[in-house]
Amino acid sequence: MLRSVRSPKPLLDCFITIALQRERGRQREMADDDVSPPSFHNRRDAIKAPVHNTSAQRRRQLAVAVGKEKREALIRTKRLCRKSLIDENEVLPEGDMNIDEEKTALNAQTSQTVEDLKAAIVYQGKGAAQKKVEKLRELRRLLSKSEVPPVKAALQAGAVPPLVQCLSFGSPDEQLLEAAWCLTNIAAGEPEETKSLMPALPLLVAHIGEKSSVPVAEQCAWALGNVAGEGEELRNILLAQGALLSLARLMMSNKGSTARTAAWALSNLIKGPQPNAATELIRIKGVLDAIIQHLRKSDDELTTEIAWVVVYLSALSEAAVSLLVKSDVVQLLVGKLASSESLQLLIPVLRSLGNLVAASSYMTETVLIVGHNVTVSRSNNVRVDKVFEKPASSLEKGSCMGSI
Repeated sequence: MLRSVRSPKPLLDCFITIALQRERGRQREMADDDVSPPSFHNRRDAIKAPVHNTSAQRRRQLAVAVGKEKREALIRTKRLCRKSLIDENEVLPEGDMNIDEEKTALNAQTSQTVEDLKAAIVYQGKGAAQKKVEKLRELRRLLSKSEVPPVKAALQAGAVPPLVQCLSFGSPDEQLLEAAWCLTNIAAGEPEETKSLMPALPLLVAHIGEKSSVPVAEQCAWALGNVAGEGEELRNILLAQGALLSLARLMMSNKGSTARTAAWALSNLIKGPQPNAATELIRIKGVLDAIIQHLRKSDDELTTEIAWVVVYLSALSEAAVSLLVKSDVVQLLVGKLASSESLQLLIPVLRSLGNLVAASSYMTETVLIVGHNVTVSRSNNVRVDKVFEKPASSLEKGSCMGSI
């Protein structure tokens, strides 16, 4: 049986204070132990900052550590696109093969499909366009249906050049969508498999522009999010090709799935360790307004991805911290903390607030004042009690506080 809780007025302040204490405690441990954050490729990249700006330096170090914790188990960093995998007329393989036989058959089928796609691209006869789409769709299904997609087999068969060719300007939307979908799932593979898509990056970036259809732009953003999640090297390449501005504009979309995909891709793209991308993003006209607009919505999936963008903005950029605190973002984050029961949302919300309160005493006071005002305004709202009446095991399961 749950114990009764005290008046909700001080509870949110206490919750944020605990987050602040753990944030500062973890930073002190990093400083005392002189532990360098882990790196994707076991490199130690020094984070340069003025000597007096220790809080900013520590928050950047924390952001790198957070962004690279076990590569976030590839849960947030990379995502396979599996929607609409099976059409009504699709024939599934028989279930009488063992795992090795299935894998061998799948690899052989994938290699043959890539060869068929190459032939379809060369074919100029009647129905050539539809034939290309059919082969692309067949390859997409193969790259989507398995827990371990046959990415290696596709690459060994030479899938990337024909897929890049299918992204050429003037191609039908259906063809662009299927090609981008194939590239999305290839990019979700191993590091070398992801890097093999470098020839496709300029076209993927170009197709998230204003002239593309929404489905095509969204699928290309998904592919770029997987690429950006691979590491700093590929992030820098994408930034040099203009992906930041295009994804930022896509995040301003009123369509929930489009904004959500763009926000997720952006959170991968700006995660550091250098602060330049985060600072550039917050200065793009309309980005802060879009963040505020999306945080006001009741769509937990969308607000979760937006909150992750705020995590890296607040961790890496002094300019972003200043703008975020002066806006309604802090109030909206505290409001989500008070009202949301989604642990997936609470994790980035707490990380964002932890970054903000660790910035300076002024920022700490600002966040706590907002928290106090929100709890006062919600003192008669039962949902505030619900957040704090959760069993301890429910909170521990997501390691929410320990990850701040």
